[in-house]
Amino acid sequence: MDYPIHKILNNTFGYKEFRLDQEEIINNVLAGNDSLVIMPTGGGKSLCFQIPALAKSGLTLVVSPLIALMNDQVSALKQLNVKAAALHSNTDIGEKNSVFQAIQNKRLDLLYVSPEKLSTPNFLQYLSTIDVTLFAIDEAHCVSIWGNDFRPEYVKLKILKKQFPKTPLIALTATADKATQEDIKKQLGISDSKTFLSSFERKNISVEARPGLKRIEQIIRFIQKSPDESGIIYCLSKKSCETVEKKLKDYKINAAYYHAGMSSEERNLIQRRFQDDDIQVICATIAFGMGIDKPNIRWVIHYNMPKNVEGYYQEIGRGGRDGEKARALLFYSWADMTMLQRFVDESNASFEFKKVQSAKLDRIWQYSNTLNCRTNFILNYFGEYRSDPCGHCDNCLNPPKFIDGTQYTQMALSAIIRSNEKIGINLLIDVLRGSQKQEIRNQRLDQIKTFGVGRMIPTSHWHYYINQMISQGIIQIDFSDYSRLKKTPLSADVLKNKTKIQLAEFVKREKAKPPKIEKLDLDYTGIDKDLFQKLRTWRASIAKAKGVPAFTVFHDKTLKQIAVSTPTSEIELLAIDGIGHAKLMNYGPALLEIITAHNG
Repeated sequence: MDYPIHKILNNTFGYKEFRLDQEEIINNVLAGNDSLVIMPTGGGKSLCFQIPALAKSGLTLVVSPLIALMNDQVSALKQLNVKAAALHSNTDIGEKNSVFQAIQNKRLDLLYVSPEKLSTPNFLQYLSTIDVTLFAIDEAHCVSIWGNDFRPEYVKLKILKKQFPKTPLIALTATADKATQEDIKKQLGISDSKTFLSSFERKNISVEARPGLKRIEQIIRFIQKSPDESGIIYCLSKKSCETVEKKLKDYKINAAYYHAGMSSEERNLIQRRFQDDDIQVICATIAFGMGIDKPNIRWVIHYNMPKNVEGYYQEIGRGGRDGEKARALLFYSWADMTMLQRFVDESNASFEFKKVQSAKLDRIWQYSNTLNCRTNFILNYFGEYRSDPCGHCDNCLNPPKFIDGTQYTQMALSAIIRSNEKIGINLLIDVLRGSQKQEIRNQRLDQIKTFGVGRMIPTSHWHYYINQMISQGIIQIDFSDYSRLKKTPLSADVLKNKTKIQLAEFVKREKAKPPKIEKLDLDYTGIDKDLFQKLRTWRASIAKAKGVPAFTVFHDKTLKQIAVSTPTSEIELLAIDGIGHAKLMNYGPALLEIITAHNG
């Protein structure tokens, strides 16, 4: 039975309009087509398969890599009276029997499973006997060797299109560069699918990077300026998680640590307490990642430099999922870089994989050190080429001194093109500086017109400027082609003198001063703060009684809208984002009672 998607969006999920490419994606799925969806964390990826699941009869099967993530999504859906369930290693026999009974009776719309469960022969055989109308692969970057979290069990999912060629498949992820996007489609057998690439820009998150000096002191000051806001501190090791947590507690900061060395029961308890606002700060390794769906995280700090841009961008996306302002602070040091490179070198991975990971490590180092717009660095890395400043990163808010770098950029582009886009950064600099290395002569690069045109510029300066050209989207690194440099859609206008390029003047990094720490200024305009706190207290008691995370009852954003508009009727409650018919029926009377009592 078909059901209008706008009605589902409003009545079930409580939203008044679609965001980004959601409507087009949903219509593509309902038309029976495969889809690859690249949408930032908090952009509403889940609705792209949840609404089709409710719009058509049959079962939607969702593959998810983490048990905690599956459980939270199922809990949230049940709060909306959506028929959803999960099957994983922690599901007891009684629950399994109930799930299969619901499937047989066609009383289940969405079933969340792990990739290990889905790829077993018995389960695949069982699926062939029921009406599966959609496969959704969440965190799809896990299927690609180019992705930031490659998982071998995801590769087995390629069997889905072979065994169920007529069933549409939607693959979704928040972070995938061009090489990863193509590999996802290849690995899952959906090479002809349409790719929906929403903007990677997270306008509500201000980003900042600083040298890793006196990190603890800086973090203490940072937290003290936002004393009531939830945050995550990502650390490289289990030991550093525990060390940072102890030092925060010395300053009476409500913190806990989380890492793979703890038992699953301990980790689950810490995660649940954090989601319920019982803990303010989590000091965690990246084990604390994809399973976090807490919407009111206001800041994310990287105590150590991450191993790649994809991981970093996915992790800062834990902040500001409710669309309100959030901050991301990255500390970096050469010691971090050396340690991460050692991890790559000492791994048992293939030579090709190590080479890709080393190249990606170089890019996060360049991101950390860039004096150009950090947001544009990210956008250009993912193939969304832009050069206009973002206005919400430290380099845009505190810009360095710039020079006219158009001629330098034209030199670099000309050398790249004349070498048939077959050289990397180091070789490009050797060509520009007129090096007589044997490799230059062997490839006859000393014969091209631009050989030696930049010999007056020191090598360190060239590195600095070329990294900016990459950051600005004028040049791209093709990781799938041995990290060679290529043109981009922005290159032609530079060569034709239609676009002037500004480059940050070369300065020694130690001379740069960190920007001042500003208090995170959330928008509480017109809010009744006393009513808001009463609503949060009520929500906490409801969540505890139901045994679910507080945000699955209502997001802070919804409670703030209530505290601003103070609705006095069910019709007025329905006008608020996040309140659909299911939540109105479950919680409407209690909300109106609280508001009436507060207004006296």
